Amino acid sequence: SAADPTPPTSVPAPPAAMPPPAGPTFSNPLLASGPDPHVVRVDGTYYFTKTSGDRIGLWATTAMSELSRSRYATIFVPPRTGPNSRDLWAPELHRLDGRWYVYYAAGDGSRLGGDPLWSQRTFVLENAGPDPLQGTWVDRGALQGPDRQTWAIDGTVLEHAGRRYFVWSGRTSFGDPDQHLYIAEMANPWTLVGSRVRLSSPDRDWERAGDAGVNEGPQVLRSHAGRVFLVYSANGCWTDDYALGLLALREGGDPLEPADWRKGDAPVFATQPGRGAYGPGHNAFFVSPDGTQDWLVYHANATAGAGCGDARSTRMQPFTWRADGTPEFGVPVDIGTPIEVPSGEARGP
Repeated sequence: SAADPTPPTSVPAPPAAMPPPAGPTFSNPLLASGPDPHVVRVDGTYYFTKTSGDRIGLWATTAMSELSRSRYATIFVPPRTGPNSRDLWAPELHRLDGRWYVYYAAGDGSRLGGDPLWSQRTFVLENAGPDPLQGTWVDRGALQGPDRQTWAIDGTVLEHAGRRYFVWSGRTSFGDPDQHLYIAEMANPWTLVGSRVRLSSPDRDWERAGDAGVNEGPQVLRSHAGRVFLVYSANGCWTDDYALGLLALREGGDPLEPADWRKGDAPVFATQPGRGAYGPGHNAFFVSPDGTQDWLVYHANATAGAGCGDARSTRMQPFTWRADGTPEFGVPVDIGTPIEVPSGEARGP
């Protein structure tokens, strides 16, 4: 409809300087090494995780600005061999049906199609305990579904209109160099029902700045008016052009209908060389403790050409909303710049 928000068609201009902080501050980065950050808030506690490669760890805190000093536990170390034995990427923690679930990508290093990373699939962990940093994590194996998965990474959960969906980055087949965004309905937290539907392909020039087109890292964002967006990462992480794009679901739209999603013609959050932010992307969202502010969590490199390694640091900053109902992320805040802590945050000693 004409009232539906449309993603921006131009790169956002740098905003005016942030006002001087009026209260306690922090500065980025939150973690010096923090690729693919994800955060979820449950019962007042923020649970954070990131790519560690050889394990999955969780952090728990009531103050995101103090993430580096928060409670930590390693919850999963992969088996020495098997389909999920190496290259653990982009874990996400979700609370579904009264239990905790972690979705992550992993593989066995087999050279399918000549590439040792072609074996990457989505796997699921489950914990029935009240605290995800404790209790027993059960390995439920690969996420099940009717389609043969040739590549399945960066999965997340979308709950909409009483139904639950899984959204991830995949490839059409072996040999396809591009990554696309797919969606499928979920029968339960570890099983997909129905064939996958392709929502987005890297069909814009700004999504193809490397030797392949990339759409990955989808994240669900809801506006205060209840609108649904998917914020995703585009371009290869090995390039400095890694950036965030935006898909908007039309009001009353069906998440399984690609025509009901609108894509912007430009990134909504991109590299700022003068601010020490190269390839900002693979983001997550959270709301401040008092519920009055929206915050963006993302990773970025401090120098050019740093690629997809552990030098990507975790950062966060508040964002606002435009009059048309779309998010306004602005540009990455300079490393070391004082930022006022999230509203309502009670800091420790």
